[in-house]
Order: sequence, then C-alpha cells, then structure tokens
Amino acid sequence: MTPNFRRNAIGVAVLSLASFASMAQTQASDAAPAQPADAASLREITVTGNPLGATDLIAPTTALSGDKLLLRSQSTLGETLDNVPGVSSSYFGPNASRPIIRGQDGDRIRILQNGGAAPDASALSYDHAVPVDALVTERIEVLRGPSALQYGGSAVGGVVNVIDNRIPSEPINGFGGRADLGYSTGNKEKNGGVVLEGGNDRFALHVDAFNRDSKDVSVPITLECSKPGSPWTARKICNSANEANGGALGGTLFFDQGYIGASVSSYRSKYGTVAEDDVTINMKSDRYALEGEWRPGGFISSIHAKLSHTDYRHTEFEGGTPGTTFSNMSNDLRIEARHRKIGNFEGLVGFSSETNRFAADGEEAFAPHSRTRSNAFFLHEEYSTSWGRLSFGARTEQVRIRSLGYPDDPTVTRFAIGERTFNPHSAAFGALVNLAPQWQLTSNLAYTERAPKDYELLANGPHVATGAWEVGDPNLKKEKSTGLDLGAQWKSGPNTARVNAYVTRFRNYIGLTATGRSLDEEGNVAEPGATDTLAEYVYSGVRARFTGIEANGNLRLLGSDGFARMNDAGTLDLEWRGDIVRAKNLDTGEPLPRIAPLRLGATLAYNNGPWGARFGFDYNAAQRRVPSVGARETDAYTLWNAAITYRMKVQRANLTWYARMDNITNKLAYSATSILTSTVYPNAPLPGRTLKVGLRVTF
Repeated sequence: MTPNFRRNAIGVAVLSLASFASMAQTQASDAAPAQPADAASLREITVTGNPLGATDLIAPTTALSGDKLLLRSQSTLGETLDNVPGVSSSYFGPNASRPIIRGQDGDRIRILQNGGAAPDASALSYDHAVPVDALVTERIEVLRGPSALQYGGSAVGGVVNVIDNRIPSEPINGFGGRADLGYSTGNKEKNGGVVLEGGNDRFALHVDAFNRDSKDVSVPITLECSKPGSPWTARKICNSANEANGGALGGTLFFDQGYIGASVSSYRSKYGTVAEDDVTINMKSDRYALEGEWRPGGFISSIHAKLSHTDYRHTEFEGGTPGTTFSNMSNDLRIEARHRKIGNFEGLVGFSSETNRFAADGEEAFAPHSRTRSNAFFLHEEYSTSWGRLSFGARTEQVRIRSLGYPDDPTVTRFAIGERTFNPHSAAFGALVNLAPQWQLTSNLAYTERAPKDYELLANGPHVATGAWEVGDPNLKKEKSTGLDLGAQWKSGPNTARVNAYVTRFRNYIGLTATGRSLDEEGNVAEPGATDTLAEYVYSGVRARFTGIEANGNLRLLGSDGFARMNDAGTLDLEWRGDIVRAKNLDTGEPLPRIAPLRLGATLAYNNGPWGARFGFDYNAAQRRVPSVGARETDAYTLWNAAITYRMKVQRANLTWYARMDNITNKLAYSATSILTSTVYPNAPLPGRTLKVGLRVTF
C-alpha cells in the first residue's frame, strides 16, 4: 500500500506577485477607535499590505488593534478573527482554531509574526493550536486575495500578520506599556498580560508576559464526558480546559543609518483536544529572531532583513501516558532591498529562504519525518499617477521536499522515502483608481502556483482530528490558480462603505477525497460491517472554483455628521458587515467541504465621553451546500452580543474597564466550517452564554 515515491525535478522558473494596496484610511475604520492623546500607544504600521508605505492599499486589508482587538479577542487566533468580513474559523473547540479566509484554510493561509514566518503544526491538523496570544499582541492584519502572493503560494487564500513589536523598529523615548486582567464566566477563565517598553534615541527594550487558565467550556446542551476515573454529564464540552503562558524579551540598537535588534520568545500550552475525552496536548514553541535595516542612500534607499529560528514541539497524552509527538524545527530568512523612486516608479526586490524539519513519532503518526527547503526571489513595483496607482509583483521559487521515512522504527514501512523538487511561479497585477474624493476602485489579478506540502505527498496513517485514514499522493503536481478581485470604497466623514467581489479558479486544487473504503488499524482494507475502522481519504487534485462577496461599513446615525444631532457630545453609529462564499468541486459538481454560509451582522456603537457601549448580532444562514460524503449540514443561527467600556485617568495611567457578553440568548449553534461538526457531533457546539469582565491599563 506504500506509494512509489519517485524523484522528480520540475524545472520551471517562478514568478509571484505582491501587488499591494487597498485604502488604508478606510481600513483604519477596521482598527481601534482613537485612544486618548496621552495614552501610551504603540505605532500602527501596516507591515503586510503596503511594502512601500503607501497610504492607500490596493489589496483588501483589515487591521485590528486597540479597543477593537481588546473587545473581540479570544484564546485562539481563529476565533479572534471570526466574523471579520471574509474570515471564518476552523474551530476545533475553544483551544485550537486557524483563520479561514474566503473559504480557504490550512496551508493556503499564511500566518506571519511581525512580517516573518511563524512555523508550527497548526496547518497539519485541526487540533493543533497556533502559538500566539492576543494578550501581548499589538495589532493583527488580515490581507485577503491575490495581493498576498508576496509571501508565496501558501498565501493564495490570504495572510494573517500578528504584530507584537518585540523588536522595536523606531526609538522609544521614556518608559511605557500596558497591563491586562480578565475573567470569563463561561469557562471560568482567568487571564493576564503585561507589555513594558522603554528606551531613548539609541536603544529600546521590550518585555512581555501572559498567562491564561480556563476550565471546560459551558454550552447550551447536556453532554457526557467519559474521562477515565471521573465521568460526568453536564452542560460543558468535555476536555476543553486550557492552560497557556509565555513571554518575550527583545531589544534594538539604533544608529544614524538604521537599526539592528533581536528577540527571544516562548509559548507553552496544555489543552484538551475535545475530539477525545482523555487526550491532552502539551505544546511548546521557542522563537529567536534578528531584524535590522540599513539605509545606505543612493540608488538603494534601504535594505531590510529578518532572520528567525523556531523550535516547535508538542506531545499528545492519552491520560497520563505520552503518545504521538510532533516537532517542527525551522529557519526563516527574508531580505528586502528598496530602490529610490525613478520617475513615477518605486519598488523593492527580495529574497526569502525557509527550511523545515518535521517529525511525528508515535502510534498516530500519519506522516513521516521530512525536510522541506524553499528559496524564492520576488519583486514588487508600483507606478503612481494623478488618478491612482498600478502595481506589479512576481516571485520565482524552488521547493524541495525530502521524505526520511520513519527512522526510529525501520519496521514501519508504510511511508515512502525519496525527494521531489518543485518550481512554482506566480504573478499578479493591481490597480487603484480615484474616481472622486469620496470614491475609490481597486482590482487585483493573480496567477498562483503552490507546491504540495509534505503531508499531501507523504501521509499514510490514522488521523483522529479528521476521523480518517489519510493517504498522500507522491505524484501530485503543483496547485495552480487564477484569481480576480474587484473592490469599491466610499468614505464621507464617519460614513464608510466598501465591497469586494472575487473569483478564484483552481486547475489542481489539492484536498482530501473519500474513496468509499474503510481501513483497519493496520491500514488494510476492512470487510463491510467491520468495527474499529477509519474511512480512507486520499489527497488528490481537482478542478475547483471559489466565488464570493464581502462588504462592510459604518453609518453615523446620531451626533456629529449624523442624521440627527444629540444634546451632548455622544455619537451613535451602525456598523454593518456581510459575506458569502461558494466553493465547488468542478470535477464532481459537488460543493467543497467546510465552507461558511451566508453571514450578516450589525452593531450599534454608542460613545459619550468616557462611556462606550455596543450591541449587535451575527447571523449565520443554514449551510445545505455540503458534499454527499463526510460532511453534515448545519442550521441557521443568530448570536447576540453586547459590550460596555468606561475610561478613566489615574495620574499617568489610562484605565479602560470593560464588560462583554457573548451569545446573550445562550443559543445552541454548530459551526459549518469545523470538522468537529461532522466527526463528533453533537459534542462540540459553539460556546454558550459568556460574560467577560476586564481592565486594561496603559501608561
């Protein structure tokens, strides 16, 4: 049953764009409301969406920081970003979820840390968490669509950039920071975080630390828990507790023509996997980073470099017994050289290199040890005119994947051994047109190629998170796609509106397809009616199409520039949002799995002096468009939420007290984008009613 893993060198040159830009001023409406003038706040620099520092962005980009990030932050990155237009969550319970952008997840979404790679094992399996925490995050940027290609084929769906300023890029005069404390009722979570920064014109120092401790999550339905020695029945998700902590130390030295800095960070977590009542994951991730910039003048205006090393490892415990261990040792280098403006042209060229050494050891290791090396050259150029801007980008890449089999046990022969080399190439174009002072139009067109990942080529074993025996195809070819995005934006004072429509067609979309067979624990084909078997799923390429629309905006109802004036200084805004995506397997005519349904939402936001209040809802339509095998339909639901904030000043410190209630009506709901909805239904609904109270202090 072991596939014949043959060597293959596909020597095609590569090109891949990063056409960047989508209207930063309106994107600023996605960011936090303005903080008090004397509040200690960090610089807001869009790292992902505008490599040349443009004010208006061609690519559809959303940025969350300040109060916006504070009031929607959750314990996972996916849930924190869920319901941002175009973004949903893979939701593997409350402890593990990745963002899904425009229906695409896994290795089609690139997660970055301060613009550099942040490797882990979360794309490999839904139950693997992303080792970042919003408690020590300054800002999260989401870049959607074709312009994400500056970061390679694995960003064809989009990019999520987590910015924490652990290596300060600008001088910090004096001393400041922030501290957070919070408590949630639904899971009895206690959390806290602190960020401290100080320095002068020549050096800057950054320190941060956080801690979370939560119990099993409350839900609106009675569930059973069969933990050995302590079974129970309650309105809680069994095995959903979590403990997480971490911190970082970083510093920067500034000189007349640039800076150089370094940081070391650590993340630790122990959480239940939800899919199995007695399995927990102990995770650790240590990251070491160097970053610097030199501004020599002349034709090359700046050279920016980032280097990082990440040591990721987690062990899955069955009760108290260690089981399968996953590890990923990686190195990442990125160098960008920006040239001075020549006429109306400005741009940059760059080089990136990534190496990963992956290993899985244990009974549930469904992929072999492997090494992956990726080297790429890329460029990004922009042409500015009186009516707008044009952009072009290209990327040439070489990806080499080597299977090492299962060296710790030579008797395990189900994994193929060998090496393959891929040369993906991609390119994209973008345009921004200023029709009038209040109107802008944008467009992005991209051709993308993505090399298959190691597990897509090499997997051959039981995968509990998907409830399947997964089999890779060592003969897979590159995934190829063409994407088009069209956008329009309007802004008049506090009133904004924007809409983006997109279509992406894949010639070889790599996904898991059911074969209709069942395999026993040895990987042999089981007889019909046999017990203790897993359905066989094979990685294969199909023709696929993704289409969708996403829109959001703000309407001032009362107050300055509103439909009516209020007697005091208060304002009342209506924030609205919505999106829909359709994804289809063009070979079979069936929908692709785990696609979000139509979603609509609205929030009334009131501000009056130190007081703020929010009340709104998020509606998810029923999802009936699911594959005939391996998926479950979901019903429609509406989740109501509310929040209140109060700001005060105590000497140098600015205090923000807040209370937030999610799922006010305690609605029973199931996520259409979660594998759990199909594999362990009904034991993994979305969380029930939760009240979170907290305090943020900035100084």
